[in-house]
Amino acid sequence: MAMTGSKWILSIFITLAVVAAVDAQLSESFYAAKCPRAPAKVAEVIRSWIARDRTLAPALLRLHFHDCFVRGCDASVLLDGAKSEKNAGGNKGSLRGFNVIDDVKAKVESLCPGVVSCSDILALAARDAIVAMGGTNWTVPLGRRDGVLSIQSEADANLPSPFASFDTLSSNFAKKGLTTKDLVVLSGSHTVGLAQCAVMQTRLYNFSATAKTDPALEPTFAAALKRQCKQGDLTTKIKMDQTKAVDSWDPNYYSNVLKGKSLFRSDDQLKKNSVGLKIVQTMNRIPSPFNAEFGAAMVKMGRIGVLTGTSGQIRKKCNVKN
Repeated sequence: MAMTGSKWILSIFITLAVVAAVDAQLSESFYAAKCPRAPAKVAEVIRSWIARDRTLAPALLRLHFHDCFVRGCDASVLLDGAKSEKNAGGNKGSLRGFNVIDDVKAKVESLCPGVVSCSDILALAARDAIVAMGGTNWTVPLGRRDGVLSIQSEADANLPSPFASFDTLSSNFAKKGLTTKDLVVLSGSHTVGLAQCAVMQTRLYNFSATAKTDPALEPTFAAALKRQCKQGDLTTKIKMDQTKAVDSWDPNYYSNVLKGKSLFRSDDQLKKNSVGLKIVQTMNRIPSPFNAEFGAAMVKMGRIGVLTGTSGQIRKKCNVKN
């Protein structure tokens, strides 16, 4: 037992040392000398896309999240390939925004060829997209480099599932160095965006042997969902927050969780744990600390497994390695 405890303590120290090293190498001013106009150019291009299609904002945020949870924030999710992350169950047919990132990359490359990584562009695009739709802002430390591998099975194993229990979600996040608080706060991004009816089929029509519909769903809410997502409908997309006429960035998600009006089982699970419930209730207060906490969690998530220094590469095109 003593040896196990010693190994655990050593692993904590190693993790802290790695985090400290990453913190030292990532900086908001990383491109100040080599490509000072890059962050502004990313924001400019993102604003033009969001002005045409606001649904791209949560899509770009999700793209960054799905990148960081597999191999770290190394833009591996952008790589093409028959068995790449793009083809994982949680990505195929639902991840959007690849064309936006390609557009940003091309315009940044015209400014400073071979300088700005796709992984940094992903991190900036996620922030700039939420700002462009009227949401919160946060700092984005830069200096990530791009990975050269993208493996479908790793994405299948690492991406949190919308069907997951609280314990499974907590484990998923803990493996990435994220806390229960980070889990609850980052889940708040479900206040915007779209979901496929395919994800709702089990909760609405085949929940258990004793209840076809998940009893955790508020009855009138469940009925409304069934009108939008017919049994067997795998393609229709519906709004994540059904209580708003127009998507807006706010802490309303937490009110929905408490009232049984959140779409995913994973959302509802946040209140099934006493610690999770307390955080949900805190985020639901007026005024809510959600925006500040979300920004802090995004900065933390954006440091997961990053490549810096001479590791990885700076891709010329985001969908293929050099």
